[in-house]
Amino acid sequence: MTRSFKFSKGLLAAVVAVCGMTAHAAEKVTVQLKWLPQAQFAGYYVAQAKGYYKAEGLDVTIKPGGPDISPVQVIAGNGADVVVNWMPDALAAREAGVPLVNIAQVFDHSGLMLTCKKASGVKSPKDLKGKTLGVWYGGNEYPFLNWMGKLGYKPDVDVKVLKQGFNVDPLLQNQAACISTMIYNEYWQVVDAGVKESDLVTFFYEKEGVATLEDGLYVMEAKLKDPAFVARMAKFLKATFKGWNDAVKNPEEAAKAVVAADMSGSATLKVQKRQMENVAKLITTANTPKMGYLDPAAYERTVKVLLAGGSSPVIKKDPGKAAMSHVVWEAASK
Repeated sequence: MTRSFKFSKGLLAAVVAVCGMTAHAAEKVTVQLKWLPQAQFAGYYVAQAKGYYKAEGLDVTIKPGGPDISPVQVIAGNGADVVVNWMPDALAAREAGVPLVNIAQVFDHSGLMLTCKKASGVKSPKDLKGKTLGVWYGGNEYPFLNWMGKLGYKPDVDVKVLKQGFNVDPLLQNQAACISTMIYNEYWQVVDAGVKESDLVTFFYEKEGVATLEDGLYVMEAKLKDPAFVARMAKFLKATFKGWNDAVKNPEEAAKAVVAADMSGSATLKVQKRQMENVAKLITTANTPKMGYLDPAAYERTVKVLLAGGSSPVIKKDPGKAAMSHVVWEAASK
């Protein structure tokens, strides 16, 4: 009887221990990125590498994107809790029936630009008429279409639109006078390919008055009615902001985290460090109390740009404040 009692006591202790572990099991969060591992997403990788998510009691899965991966489709299919996306794509998706809501805005400036060779004869926006322009689709075309509407140019009538792959070949091979680039990525690919910066002309969408908000975090609207989900996302934001603050302060450390996370082995420390240095310029709220806060005025400017697309506006109705929420951000700030 004595041996049996000791066994039962030990079993009870084991059960209690298991229950305790279950009670404190890490909460799972899946975030879908917009593109492949690179410094554009350094904050998430830094937060993961430095244990910030774990410290918040989270088990975070970071899913890389790619040319055939739509963050909207992933979250609509319950493949992620939160996605990184550009606001034009998110609002267009919302109008099409996928009720996305912005819970945080990491990038508060736009890095999108049109990069042209001077040899093509393009010196100003008016010179774009009659030219072949490389444009990214899959949700990235909306700022371009709005810009053309503002200029009074009809795609494939006044300008020829080349559906650009996610590379810079059309410019290097003179298939297009201009191509879409990001200041932290493709622009430097052109330069690294041997084209001198002095031989290039660039047009920043932000300077042209048609910039829209880029990398933000979006969730499904219905999920925000669940207090447990809001609490979990608040922990996610808190840890993510720490990661971004560190990434901005230490680009080389951030680059190392990205390289370590890239399973393909294509990311290099030199390129990712340079990319992070340029990404940092787009996050002016880093290391301030406003990190990740979606400025209502910036949101409204983006909505106006998307509504003013001439005969082909990106969205037809103003979503009002329904497409944005500070609830999670405020919870994360406490």
